[in-house]
Amino acid sequence: MSYQYRVRDPMGKIHEGTVEAATPEDAGQQLRRDGFQVLEIEEADADQPLFPARVSKSDLIYATSQLAIMVDTGITLSAALAGIVEQEENPTFRKVLAELKNAVEGGEDFSTALARYPKLFDKTYVSLVRASEATGSLGAMLDRVANYLRKELETRGKVRAAMAYPGVMMVLAAGVTVFLLTYILPKFTPMFKSRGTQLPKPTLLMMSASEVILDYWYLWLAGFVVVMAGYFIGRRTDPGRRFLDWLKISLPIVGPTFRKVIISRSIRTLGTMLANGVSVLEALKLCGEVSGNYYYEQLWREVRDQVTAGKRICEVLEGNALFPRVLVQMIACGEETARLDYVLERVSAYYDQEVETSLKTTTSMLEPIMISVMGVVVGGIGLALLLPIFSLSKQP
Repeated sequence: MSYQYRVRDPMGKIHEGTVEAATPEDAGQQLRRDGFQVLEIEEADADQPLFPARVSKSDLIYATSQLAIMVDTGITLSAALAGIVEQEENPTFRKVLAELKNAVEGGEDFSTALARYPKLFDKTYVSLVRASEATGSLGAMLDRVANYLRKELETRGKVRAAMAYPGVMMVLAAGVTVFLLTYILPKFTPMFKSRGTQLPKPTLLMMSASEVILDYWYLWLAGFVVVMAGYFIGRRTDPGRRFLDWLKISLPIVGPTFRKVIISRSIRTLGTMLANGVSVLEALKLCGEVSGNYYYEQLWREVRDQVTAGKRICEVLEGNALFPRVLVQMIACGEETARLDYVLERVSAYYDQEVETSLKTTTSMLEPIMISVMGVVVGGIGLALLLPIFSLSKQP
């Protein structure tokens, strides 16, 4: 039987592969005879789910919080991981935690083990854990990481909730419009034409739109597929991503909200990293990576380059249209008093409130706009149907 293994050689290097043996114990003995330290062995032909369970942010936050409490109370890291593995119900996450436990028991640094799962533990998570390993404050750091992830999740949830209503209204308006033009209006068209009277221009316009949709439905469908494919493919390319990120922060009403969300995320990351011993250059690099916007990534990259050359952060951000002037002044005060981490954490808390207020304002502005647009569209189609009926009813 084949077994997958992960071992450490005498030089400390990790190796992975497969070995043929009758039992896992035989496989382990074979590897140890070759001079390896066995970290993990499992059946290579074990059944794997076709669609493995997804690890949510809530799962990660809960596990991190539990790990922080256990480590703070004096439990060793490997024992704490073993306890979490036993109670974890998500099979995908349980497997990852078990592999982390085995790596720690094998003498590997926790941050190094975490870095092997970048989709689950991002660079911010890994960098904070690495900083705590140097200072011996892993428990407190994990608690801060959990709070950081919790705030990120809350902000993301608020944005999605605020954008859900306009999205549903847009889909509903499009669906009602297509239904009226392709199902309701065609039922009246033969009656209108049979009368031989001059139809009102709104009715003629709606009838033409209905005929175009019905006669060339395949072109509309192909166009929709092309647009969606272009969006998903385009955002993976550099020009496409630049355009979409520019559109996101430049749109009226929602653009300022997206800017505040990006700034809040970047400032929170920078403040958290600096407050926990991460170097300024590493923190600035991570700020760009977590911003999620091409133009802010470029801005933070420029800040990092200029700081490397000897400038202050506030000097680079001064006059930049992507950053509010008052925020630059706060950063300047933090740098002058050598309390930049404290100032940034206070600013990030302030911006969290600003994001919440901005989301409420944006939603309150979009609601009447969407209702008005939907009313005009549906009302226009209804008027186009009623005008000919009124004209026919007046004929003798």
